[in-house]
Amino acid sequence: MTSQSHDRAPDTRDVRAGFMPRRPAAVGRIEKAKDPRHALVRLLPYLRPYARVLALVLGLILLYTLLGLLGPYLMGVAIDRHIAPKQLDGLGLIALLMLLAYLLNNLFQAVSGWLMAAVSQDALKQVRQDLFTHLQTLPLSFFDHNPAGELMSRLTNDIDAINQAVSDNVVALLASVLSLVGILVAMFVLDVWLALASVLVAPIMFLFTNFVARYTRRGFRDLQRSLGEMNGVMEEAISGQKVIQAFRRNASVIENFRVANDKVFHAGVYANSYALLLMPLTNVLGNFFVIVLAALGGWLALRGLVSVGIIATFIIYGQNFIQPLRQLANMYNAIQAALAGAERLFAIIDTPAEIDDAAAALPEVRGDVAFAGVEFAYTAGAPILRNMTLHARAGEMVALVGPTGAGKTTIINLLTRFYEIDDGAICIDGVDIRDIKKADLRRRLGLVLQETFLFSATVLENIRYGRLDASDEECIEAARLADADHFIHQLPQGYHTLLSERAGNLSQGQRQLLAIARAILADPSILILDEATSSVDTRTEARIQAALLRLMRGRTSFVIAHRLSTIRNADQVLVIDGGQIVEQGAHDELLARQGVYYHLYMSQFKGVAI
Repeated sequence: MTSQSHDRAPDTRDVRAGFMPRRPAAVGRIEKAKDPRHALVRLLPYLRPYARVLALVLGLILLYTLLGLLGPYLMGVAIDRHIAPKQLDGLGLIALLMLLAYLLNNLFQAVSGWLMAAVSQDALKQVRQDLFTHLQTLPLSFFDHNPAGELMSRLTNDIDAINQAVSDNVVALLASVLSLVGILVAMFVLDVWLALASVLVAPIMFLFTNFVARYTRRGFRDLQRSLGEMNGVMEEAISGQKVIQAFRRNASVIENFRVANDKVFHAGVYANSYALLLMPLTNVLGNFFVIVLAALGGWLALRGLVSVGIIATFIIYGQNFIQPLRQLANMYNAIQAALAGAERLFAIIDTPAEIDDAAAALPEVRGDVAFAGVEFAYTAGAPILRNMTLHARAGEMVALVGPTGAGKTTIINLLTRFYEIDDGAICIDGVDIRDIKKADLRRRLGLVLQETFLFSATVLENIRYGRLDASDEECIEAARLADADHFIHQLPQGYHTLLSERAGNLSQGQRQLLAIARAILADPSILILDEATSSVDTRTEARIQAALLRLMRGRTSFVIAHRLSTIRNADQVLVIDGGQIVEQGAHDELLARQGVYYHLYMSQFKGVAI
């Protein structure tokens, strides 16, 4: 194939890649997967190759959790055995053990975090690879109903959400749960009454923390939505500068940005106010926890039921109890978002790939093309082609004309097998195209579209896209035949000039000439021209037409054209309307009939036949 198709089903709206506005989530609502368990099960095979590393991480989490519990216990021992009775012998050893426990605690945390980051990146690299590879196997109809911006979001945002959950939240979740369990067990072992007091205070802390965290999430969700809207205003203002200045709408654009910027300001103040409130509130609750433990512990100590060291140990455990509760409240949202993202990713991966079980070879193509009673509909019950029958002999130029939506581009979509026919048959040299491998079929077809897609690569590499094994000399020769060589030499680095995104640094006519050079290099047996000259001026059109005539020489060609002056030399002109051929014949023959084609032609030339 020489170019990518831009054909779409009639009811599909085009969306700019990477700029698909997504409907914001309901305020305060947590994004959840429909089936979290199934999404988690689907993710596990990507982590299975790292089972040993994950076991090591689990062991490290267990170790540093125990070491985190050991420090406060040693402090209590130091108070009861050495500081309170003023027995300093052995205090240095306990202090050294505490230092060692905290050092190992932080070291094991760092190592486990590094290992999980490596595992998550490696696993998600495979997820991205599988998703992108599968996208290349999906039929064109899939992309008709799934905008590019949405697919890009799944490749980036959803995978990033999974990465955050796997690399950060999984470790934090396990550590928080183990820490909570460990602290509770240690508390009950040391003193039952103080432990019960801690258990009664903990739910109050959790409720307050979760309450603030919920409003913080709501605020940042609104902030992200407002930022997206503001970025949209900026993107349109920057990309549409010519229109803005031409219609003198600078003040209007500035006002639109001011409104969007104000929304970001207010959302940011709201979100950050609650975010900043979480820490002092947590500290207040933590201090309240300490007060409860100190008061109860003091009362028990006065009655000789507990020691001062145990009270100190409980106070440290109580302070350490706060962080896991806060983490659990925050992680719930992130993990739910990750599972929802995984569900969306696997929905794409589970989409059936384009079926291509044909086996017939197509070694040499003369170019004899026949449609026999072809029926087709993009949507069931809304037929586009009805009993379409046509015959293009080898080497003929067949022009397809008619009003927008008549079915001209659909004929091309079916010939290239971008879509499969519902009934009838399409044959090339007597072989049904459904019996031919799609790659083999498309290798014999050359496509030059109205909107040429060029890549952000050099001019030479864009021409070579027609045949990747072509030499530089062959690419340059193709450019000469396409009459593109002269303007290429005027570019800053000639054939090695790097094109900007979508070749914005070239004119429409120059882009079209490069597409023709690409098609010449591919050397197709059957050529398809879909409105190849409709977007250029008449002078450029003449040059493109000359290049196209050289390209079409000796090849079967299908030409879709609204400028009827470009198809006067066609061997056949097929007038399509309502999915059927309403007139058929040569240019002069159809003019003489004074039918549909005659009226189309006269409407373009103001009643003067030329």
